[in-house]
Amino acid sequence: MAQTPATAEESDLLYAAHQKVYPREVAGRFARLRAIAVLVLLGIYYLLPWLELHGRQAVLFDLRARKFYVFGMTMWPQDFIFLTWLLVMAALSLFFFTAVAGRLWCGYACPQTVWTEAFLFMERITEGDRAARMKLDAAPWSSERLLRKGSKHVLWIVFAFWTGATFVGYFSPIRELFAHFRGWQLGPSETFWVLFYGFATWGNAGLLREQVCKYMCPYARFQSAMFDKDTLIITYDAERGEPRGAKRRGAVGAKTGDCIDCTWCVQVCPTGIDIRNGLQIDCIACGACIDACDQVMDRTQRPRGLIRYTTQHALDHRAWHLLRPRTVIYGSILLLLFAGFVTALALRKPLNLDVIRDRNRLYRELDDGGIENVYTLKILNKGEQPREFVVTVHGRGHEDYRLEPASLHMQVVGGAVYSTTVHVRRPASAAGGHSEHLIFRLARADRPAMYVERDARFLGPEHGHDGDDEAREHRELGR
Repeated sequence: MAQTPATAEESDLLYAAHQKVYPREVAGRFARLRAIAVLVLLGIYYLLPWLELHGRQAVLFDLRARKFYVFGMTMWPQDFIFLTWLLVMAALSLFFFTAVAGRLWCGYACPQTVWTEAFLFMERITEGDRAARMKLDAAPWSSERLLRKGSKHVLWIVFAFWTGATFVGYFSPIRELFAHFRGWQLGPSETFWVLFYGFATWGNAGLLREQVCKYMCPYARFQSAMFDKDTLIITYDAERGEPRGAKRRGAVGAKTGDCIDCTWCVQVCPTGIDIRNGLQIDCIACGACIDACDQVMDRTQRPRGLIRYTTQHALDHRAWHLLRPRTVIYGSILLLLFAGFVTALALRKPLNLDVIRDRNRLYRELDDGGIENVYTLKILNKGEQPREFVVTVHGRGHEDYRLEPASLHMQVVGGAVYSTTVHVRRPASAAGGHSEHLIFRLARADRPAMYVERDARFLGPEHGHDGDDEAREHRELGR
């Protein structure tokens, strides 16, 4: 089937060149909230890796040693469930807050928004306000333009690579990292990630900006699944604002709405949209258009709120419902997950035990007729302080097994794994089959109530056989 050729207007929409957005600076309550959010979040990001606790970096994800240090807690690969738990809660929190108040995350806490605000601040310092930046870009190249553009990119690059170095500092001790950096002794892995993350910051926050939100971020595409008519969104009150137009002195019979069509709401928008056209996927809910419109309403002596946070039901003069099925379900699940996370973290035992039976020989018959198995114990002290641990062993239902050495006390430093070999013996007088279950118990010497237990298998000869032939060894190994 032949396709109808696209009209000239449709072609322009499909292939229009990118138009650079020059956000205008605005003051107001939402601008202050964004500034506070930027300062707090960037402050946490840049200062957190420099904090120390117990002589160690307070937050360090040491991938080489497979240890995560988080404010005095040492997390091991066995604790990966807590990270998964946190990610699930973060995703569900995003769904919950989006259902209640729209894209708060995008407007105030998204890294793209936060670093873009910082880069815009440096751009205003070097190139001036919106009008000056537009004039500078339209002017031919000159020494002034080169100086302003060059100084802007110098600030951007320094800030971006400081960001990259800080990011690497969460995975490699940051004091050692900066010491190596000053001495030009940075390793290849650290160098790559500093450059990679710094370049990504410079490109995304400095050059791409709103294009990341409009074309690269998937969140805008599926936000409609979390919105309903009771979700708080930034919207234009068309009933009050239309028809647009400025009221002229002496005009008789001209009836216009409160919108004077000044386009300030468009000029301050970091993604360059016109909020008066309705809710759009490009809107990041930063509130800049609300601040701008409120200033215009104050100057024209009209009530604020022509552009405001509201709901579709409120615009339709219907009641707003905070408690509705999706918010109740999201909130309940989130509370349950949070309570479970706190409980699991509080009950997390700062010790762990792995038991590995020696496979070189299944068992050994002693001169007195007893049976001996050999095990390797790996004891993990998850705490920060050195601890003394005690290991005991018993069988299920009877106490005929004994350890060699009989008294197994071990001193394990904080955040370390201690490995030792133990012999478990069953006397000849004890009745037992060729395969029985053992229970190893690891307890703190100063707090016997804090312990972990691990099951193991004790092997012996089969009844009625000599018990050391090669066929039986293969059968036992198969089990």
